[in-house]
Amino acid sequence: MTQAVAERRRIADNRKAFHNYDIEERIEAGLVLTGTEVKSLRAGRATIGEAHAGAMGGELWLFNAYIPEYDKATRFNHETRRPRKLLVHRREMERLLGAVQRKGMTVVPLALYFSPRGFAKVELGLARGRKLHDKRAAEKERDWQREKARILRHGAG
Repeated sequence: MTQAVAERRRIADNRKAFHNYDIEERIEAGLVLTGTEVKSLRAGRATIGEAHAGAMGGELWLFNAYIPEYDKATRFNHETRRPRKLLVHRREMERLLGAVQRKGMTVVPLALYFSPRGFAKVELGLARGRKLHDKRAAEKERDWQREKARILRHGAG
């Protein structure tokens, strides 16, 4: 683990994404936020469980991410579920959107965090949806790995 990864301050995780999707690739993207959104994120309050990323007007946007209003703000507070622009290189964006259109994949946020320099970042995953039987198989495999580790740790008898 590199030092930059160790210094990330996590705000929100999307644990359901690892259950509902097979994550094939991960991309880090910046977020365009207002001042009250940053204050609310620094307080550690956000939810990305139902969020997804997509194209709008030739740019990549984060939809349905919930950042609650900042309590100490005046009437100039932000909307809680507004679309937020994602900052990625054009080639990355075109590659992501091409995979979404051609292969039927989805771009889901996996984590929301502050970088070591203090910028709000979102980790995106290029994902393929799992069917119900795939979810069951993955859960069965995970349970077996956990049981196997327990047996090896405590001995066979």
